[in-house]
Amino acid sequence: MELRIDVPQAPPWLGGGFDALHERLHTPGDRLYGLPRIPMADPKFQIRWREADGEFYLYVEDLSRKCLAGYTVFNRMVELGRRADRCIRAPHSKYQLQYQRRGLASAVYKWALDKGFCLMTGARQSPGANALWHALARRHQLGYVELRDKAITYLGREVSQVVLDSLHTRMLLLGKDWTVGRLSEATGMS
Repeated sequence: MELRIDVPQAPPWLGGGFDALHERLHTPGDRLYGLPRIPMADPKFQIRWREADGEFYLYVEDLSRKCLAGYTVFNRMVELGRRADRCIRAPHSKYQLQYQRRGLASAVYKWALDKGFCLMTGARQSPGANALWHALARRHQLGYVELRDKAITYLGREVSQVVLDSLHTRMLLLGKDWTVGRLSEATGMS
């Protein structure tokens, strides 16, 4: 089963601000300068990260080419109630075309899941994002939820096509040490 896959990939001519972000990471005095580093399995890459107002920003650098490969923001969700806000984030990623399908976004999402965050999709996904979520589901439990009026209802590990077509249906990946029962207790999810 797949969520609505109708978000097109950005055309390659849309820069995404990669050069400007990379420059900021290396400009003394900029708030992005000197961010903590996370090594990656491939030593050509590293992650730099920051937290601001409960949201996490992870920047993946290509050290050999001295450029930004891409970034992921783990956003708080205004659609969620206060209890759920403590443990659920919605990831949004942008990676340069030549760095897609190389495991970089997977490493970033794994970082968040290993930190104990549960991840929830938006109402729509790109084909690449959907493939990433299903790959992550090999190690983290994936389920479907309905998000409506700041309330989360767990729908199960499989849902019908009619349910998938609803804009209120989202995918949910459970982070480290989470179960559906524990998440229900923590968030009020029914």
